[in-house]
Amino acid sequence: LADLWWIYSKPVPADGRELWTLFLQCSCITVVIGGLFYNWMFASLEYSWHLSVAMAISFSLLLLLTLFLVHPARCVFSMIMPTLGTKQGRKLLFSTCIMIAMVNITPNIMSNLKAILQLINCICKNSSDSLLNSTALLEKVSREFGDAIQETTNPLYRPMNGHFRVSLRQNSSLIYQKMHLAGEKISREFLSVEVLVKDFIRVANRLAAGFFVLCVCFESTWYLKNYLTNLRFDNFYITEKLERLATTDRRAAHLLVGSSKKLIRPTGLRLSWEEVMLCLVQAMLVTVALLLLLLVVAMDHFVFSVADTAVRKAAQFSAVLITLNITYKAGIGIMPFVFQIARRPLGELPLGDFNRTYHHYLIFSSAHCTISPPTAPSPSVLLALGLLFCILYSTVLLETFARRLCREIAASFFPGWEEQRVLHLYGKLCRRHRK
Repeated sequence: LADLWWIYSKPVPADGRELWTLFLQCSCITVVIGGLFYNWMFASLEYSWHLSVAMAISFSLLLLLTLFLVHPARCVFSMIMPTLGTKQGRKLLFSTCIMIAMVNITPNIMSNLKAILQLINCICKNSSDSLLNSTALLEKVSREFGDAIQETTNPLYRPMNGHFRVSLRQNSSLIYQKMHLAGEKISREFLSVEVLVKDFIRVANRLAAGFFVLCVCFESTWYLKNYLTNLRFDNFYITEKLERLATTDRRAAHLLVGSSKKLIRPTGLRLSWEEVMLCLVQAMLVTVALLLLLLVVAMDHFVFSVADTAVRKAAQFSAVLITLNITYKAGIGIMPFVFQIARRPLGELPLGDFNRTYHHYLIFSSAHCTISPPTAPSPSVLLALGLLFCILYSTVLLETFARRLCREIAASFFPGWEEQRVLHLYGKLCRRHRK
């Protein structure tokens, strides 16, 4: 492995064997990265498969030529891997989390809201239908009541017309048509909003993902540029070359011991104060993003709970009984002034009684309603998001070591420049000791 890395990090291969070894290395890297690039475009960013294949092949060929011919490009590409463990890599993971939530959680919320709207539409339709049927009961009551008034025992006191006229201006088909059109309009608007939201989030996520990939490449390039142009940049590590240089000079053996608080070993686990504060700030940002995503997940569970409860309770709705009780009693008083003088109860000639009770049921739900069953949140989506956030929190702690690895990669690609950086740090320690 050391020999392979030495061939990979050399500016120019020494012979034909190293040339072919470098070509095979670049080819293997290109195949792996091209496959990951295709999967990222097709599965994560939801591009079409033919566009994903074309972009992956073009990107792979360009990457192969760049890695094989350009030595600094190999260094930048090698630093991209540890750079994914920094804030730029976290931005890509955030983009993936947003895409997963958009593809899985948002449609589930929309589906459950659609089930609630279908239930409301069903209740309105059945209740209005039952209410319209109650007007037929009023017509029946008026007809029977009028017939009862006509059926008096004495034709002398029979009314000329005892029937009531109940005018029922109802058009059930028109009402059903209007309700159906209203429901279809709501469904179309709901679907258009859902499609608009999904398209907006998809386009925004694609732009953000492309921007973050460019940021990762820019971060690696910016690190290499500062490493090659600034001797003080990221130069506070006790490396093997610095220890060897201090050991050869007997008068400088105490320099590394006296500067142990300001210098750290790149392979050690100790973090400087600046690195600790940076980890805390990044952990707070990840926590804020986690809370926002948990809010979306909680909304998904809440909407599902409401939809499931509404559908189950609607199936248990009992018909509401409406009772119409009509009591009619008619009579003619016989010489009422005589009975008033004698202070006796009035005498009456009964004409007829009417006492009937009618029942009608208001129905709010029906088995004929087409209601989509509520969709429960997917546990696999929650598991994927949980794993991604575990990786995000791990990158917060590993970001410091990723930067140290970037420095080791740059030092292996440019050993001559690393010697100058070590000499610069050694001279800085010596001047500080003299002061």
